[in-house]
Amino acid sequence: MSADLSPIDKAKFVAAKRAVDFVEDGMKLGLGTGSTAAWMVRCLAERIREEGIRVQGVPTSTRTAELARQLGIPVVSLDDAKWLDLTIDGADEFDPGLNLIKGGGAALLQEKIVATASDQMIVIADAAKEVTQLGAFPLPVEVIPFGWQTTKALIEETLVSMDVMNRDCTLRMNGEAPLVTDEANYIIDLHLKRIGNPRQLAMVLNQIPGVVENGLFIDICDIVVIGHGDGRVTVRDINAGTVSDDRVEFAPTDNIFADLD
Repeated sequence: MSADLSPIDKAKFVAAKRAVDFVEDGMKLGLGTGSTAAWMVRCLAERIREEGIRVQGVPTSTRTAELARQLGIPVVSLDDAKWLDLTIDGADEFDPGLNLIKGGGAALLQEKIVATASDQMIVIADAAKEVTQLGAFPLPVEVIPFGWQTTKALIEETLVSMDVMNRDCTLRMNGEAPLVTDEANYIIDLHLKRIGNPRQLAMVLNQIPGVVENGLFIDICDIVVIGHGDGRVTVRDINAGTVSDDRVEFAPTDNIFADLD
């Protein structure tokens, strides 16, 4: 089965497996959303089964919650957990300062709430997610459905004074209807190509009436674990100022693959 995985999936797997090494017995964990985070949930479940570690997981989406429960990871709400030791999540882009764009999976609101309620955030990603400057990936902005077209017009007007290369904005669709998030909101994707000042843009967007949250994660990520298709892993800790290289043996167990139908 492992031989059938693409190099990208192998990179995601080794990043996820290395990241769960940071998990300690008794931790309360934020469980991210997306394809890379799904690997992390599987690897975490394997550690629980094989080592007997005790953790509580706070999922950032209904999809992650369903997967965690299916794999036997104890799930609690953020209100019950109150504060988390660690959140592990993926990213759509990250820059040298470990600023992120997230929200490709439409879970950015819960992801940001959970990440900021954690002592530490670790991002797991393949090397293709690393960029010198954010913006090539469309920036998601979650908005309430009421008056969304007015909110979109206000966003477009605001972008005129921002340091961005492009200002196209589109409502994210799910077939013929707007995509609806777990919090019953819409997402407007900003196709900016380049974001010159992510911190400023994040603050300005959140002051627009109708905007709930944006997908810029500024000064939230502490460590990024970058996976490569050959099993190499790079761990970059922005607080310690360290970069280390490691190798993860690529031998996913049958347990990890058992429910991948």
